[in-house]
Amino acid sequence: MDRRTFLTGTGAAVALTWVGARPALAASQATVSSLAELQQAINGATAGTTITLANGSYAVPSGSPITIGNRHGSSTAPITIVAASRGGVTLTGEQSFVFSGSSDVTISGFAFRQSTTLEIPADCPRIRLTRNDFQLASAAEHWVVVRGDDAKVDRNVFHDKSTLGVYLVIDGPGSEAMAQRTYILRNYFRDHTYGGSNGGEPIRLGVSSRALSTADATVEYNLFERCNGDPEAISVKSSGNTIRYNTVRSSLGGIVLRHGNANRVESNYLLSGSNGIRIYGNDHLIVNNYVGGVAGAGVVLGSGTERDHYEGEPSDSRRGNDAPDRVTIVLNTLRNNGQAVAGESQRTVPPLGCVIADNLLVGDSGQLVDMPYLDGISWSGNVTWGGATDGNIPSSGFTRADPELTAGTDGVYRLGAGSAAINAAALNHTSQVTDDVDGQARTAPYDVGADEYSTAAPVRHPLSATEVGPGTA
Repeated sequence: MDRRTFLTGTGAAVALTWVGARPALAASQATVSSLAELQQAINGATAGTTITLANGSYAVPSGSPITIGNRHGSSTAPITIVAASRGGVTLTGEQSFVFSGSSDVTISGFAFRQSTTLEIPADCPRIRLTRNDFQLASAAEHWVVVRGDDAKVDRNVFHDKSTLGVYLVIDGPGSEAMAQRTYILRNYFRDHTYGGSNGGEPIRLGVSSRALSTADATVEYNLFERCNGDPEAISVKSSGNTIRYNTVRSSLGGIVLRHGNANRVESNYLLSGSNGIRIYGNDHLIVNNYVGGVAGAGVVLGSGTERDHYEGEPSDSRRGNDAPDRVTIVLNTLRNNGQAVAGESQRTVPPLGCVIADNLLVGDSGQLVDMPYLDGISWSGNVTWGGATDGNIPSSGFTRADPELTAGTDGVYRLGAGSAAINAAALNHTSQVTDDVDGQARTAPYDVGADEYSTAAPVRHPLSATEVGPGTA
């Protein structure tokens, strides 16, 4: 009878010793127990191949990374490189996987502890990083950089960074283009404690030179906790992206549209942190978000150093703030924050053609609205309540009435049966959104704020650590 013996040791790679003839595996399967065997299997991989690396800790030699070059799976049959058990393979050393000229490759289940950035280059489309644990050495500034199109980064955990740099950067080829259609799903970003004032974002989606490039990225169902490396937890510096269904909790960082145009920020929960949603640039939609208990303003509609960014713009000008034009801020609930809606006076180019309508603004102290520039904003249908004063919101743009908010078991305050916000929206939003922050259907005329009154259980809710990261479905 053929048999095999497993030899294991703490911190060592698993060695496989075969007695008798080694059983044949299917052509599309390979099980390996050393970096040399892994590289050999990768070199021969074709569409549908799955390579499983035995559990253990593997020190990748300096100058000899695991190369994935000119390897191509397909959309229905990717090449998959997977740890024998989720989190059971630790990769240390300067580098781990180095990609070039490859496509449709999945990396799953690894604990990355390398000292330099893991990069998906521009010539590698459809690369997936899933169910991995990222805690790179302090020498690594940015941990993962995506430049290839149609990458998927899902169900990973990024944690415990205390130095300058970003957990996940989405860039692109050259200096101005963006990677297309990146999908960032159900990741857990936590515990970044960098003490500097800038440069420690969990996600940076672009950079100033790429601001006018449409990326069409989707960032959804991710959880951010104790992300204190930067005031921006999700830093958007490109155009045409969707940021939805995320939870940011107990963090310095908020959601910031720093550069770029036509981004959609929808149905996110921002809870008990320092910053809410901050906006620059043009043609954004901010809808259905719940911001509660943040020290700053729930929404900051910024001002600019520039009216608009443009192609061929000098780099110094491009790094400046683009004043918001035609931004729509509707159906949000902003409860018990430092302020509900605020602007900026330190820059002199004001917002233009913006709409702030049908939002629920509630606070117990201070003032709800503080906008230094009002001429470029249309206000209607907002409901204010609480001990906070209304501030300088125009009298025609709001009604002070009791929304009868009631706390749910998840800590989110929703409308009560007698709420003055029910059916009170001034505008027709059916072309903009069809459900509320909780995923429940909206019925015209819509209720004011992020919640559409319902006695049914929410479909969506603030995420917990058990609903994101490597162990989730």
